[in-house]
Amino acid sequence: MPARKTTISAKSLLVVHGRDFKPPEDALRDVTAAALRAGVQRDYPDQLFLFDKVAVEFAYYGDLSNDVLSACGRQYDQHIDVGDRANALATLRAIEARKRFGIRQYDCVPGKTAVPEFCANIIAPLCGMLGMTNSLVSWLSPDFAEYLQAESEYAEQVRERVRTQLCALMDRGDRIMLATHGTGSVIAYDVLWQLSHEEQFVEKYGDAKIDCWVTLGAPLGDNCIRKRLLGHKGEPKTYPKNVISWHNLAAEDDYTCHDNTLADDFKKMLEQRVVSTVQDYRVYNLAARYGKSNPHSSVGYYIHPRVSKIIIDWAQVPAIETDPIYTL
Repeated sequence: MPARKTTISAKSLLVVHGRDFKPPEDALRDVTAAALRAGVQRDYPDQLFLFDKVAVEFAYYGDLSNDVLSACGRQYDQHIDVGDRANALATLRAIEARKRFGIRQYDCVPGKTAVPEFCANIIAPLCGMLGMTNSLVSWLSPDFAEYLQAESEYAEQVRERVRTQLCALMDRGDRIMLATHGTGSVIAYDVLWQLSHEEQFVEKYGDAKIDCWVTLGAPLGDNCIRKRLLGHKGEPKTYPKNVISWHNLAAEDDYTCHDNTLADDFKKMLEQRVVSTVQDYRVYNLAARYGKSNPHSSVGYYIHPRVSKIIIDWAQVPAIETDPIYTL
């Protein structure tokens, strides 16, 4: 009788960062991995070994976005940025209980204000109606504005960086969690759509799946942004079809995700059965950057108890065998 040969899938967590200036890849990867691990260690110390078995990977394109911003005359101090990220993480690591990530603690963060999100709720729809979205995005974020330009060379370069890392994990047969921050969620969405529908990728990756996609402070609920996503023009190729579970975290006062729910915007993915669940969570981001509340801070999202729970819930699922190979 033929013997059965099986392969157990490894687990990988791929992180995609967002817009604005970024420090070198190693520095950003280190603070990201440290924040993710610190959250798990705080809330699930007995299961930290599960996180330590996960390969934390990074899709980095900060050098590309830095070049775009520098060309626009924006200034950046790498050493101050790295130090401030480390200080933000140190402050958040000192919070010893998950229950202390609520509204009472958020109200005590220095400089907390709802004004940016309030303005975004009013200005973003107005700019959309007046055809001024591009001007608004260009003023706030020249690198993201460049990404949204049709046929942008920068956009394809950024997508290629993310796509290369994601496809490498798929080629290895890994079980994958994808964690994307801010506008990195838009880039990841486009890459997932490409792998699902574009001819040069679909034969090899069309049936590949992401176990879990975690979006953090994502602007995907904004109607003007959704109109610029790949595949937005019509059925049946409107949506990616390679995500099993989608978890979306939106922090109070985070203007980047001023439309803070995605389940309503992407409900057709459920109707078409191309995703199992789209779950929204309203959270409080306790991070302070440069002495002032920053509810969009990636460090504040990564260390949040909800992210830790999603990671552990995923890591606890037993590794599965790949399709069996029979040998004589």
